[in-house]
Amino acid sequence: MSATKKISVLIADDHTLVRRALATLLSLNKEIQVVAEVGDGREAVKLVGEYRPDVVLMDLSMPNLNGFEAIRQIRRLVPTTKILVVSAHDNEDYVLQTIQNGADGYFLKSTSPEELGIAIRTVHEGRRFFSKNVAGFAQQVLSNMTTGISPREARDASQLTSREREILQLIAEAHTHQEIAEMLHISVRTVDTHRNNIIQKLGLHDTASLVTYAIRTGIVIVPR
Repeated sequence: MSATKKISVLIADDHTLVRRALATLLSLNKEIQVVAEVGDGREAVKLVGEYRPDVVLMDLSMPNLNGFEAIRQIRRLVPTTKILVVSAHDNEDYVLQTIQNGADGYFLKSTSPEELGIAIRTVHEGRRFFSKNVAGFAQQVLSNMTTGISPREARDASQLTSREREILQLIAEAHTHQEIAEMLHISVRTVDTHRNNIIQKLGLHDTASLVTYAIRTGIVIVPR
């Protein structure tokens, strides 16, 4: 990195206090510049397309579009942007899904704040960073992916399209079909069609089953 070029960072977290704390912490690092803050997954994808930051700090629990799907969309939209998950969850399934969706690292909020700058610089340089508590599992996942071994059963949300995953999340968050249609700028009939396709693909039968499935697979994250 040159002496004048700072690492541009976009912060995506649904808690205003956390966003401000991260921005304040990073403002003390002369190598880093925060270019945007956002608390909504869909807005995060939009702003990444506009700002094209070097690194995104991505929380997983966000409304409208969760971190998992936001990672997938950002990876397709701006492949050069590095994605560092910043999460309170040390759940192995979450680590697995973020790696599979294209994240470059996983930073636990319980990790020392001083390490955040190191983590950002690490992923910016093209290497991976994982907090100590999840590093062993993450390395095993990466090894399995390299050798073509799947660490979990294939029957999960990977069957669904990006739009279907969005709609499943919104259904599980208790939005009505009318609300979903307005949020996504589609017709209610189209929402119904997507819901039916989701049910058929997953072999489920009702909204309660969809909600349970969304929680189990991490499409919707229930705060601890």
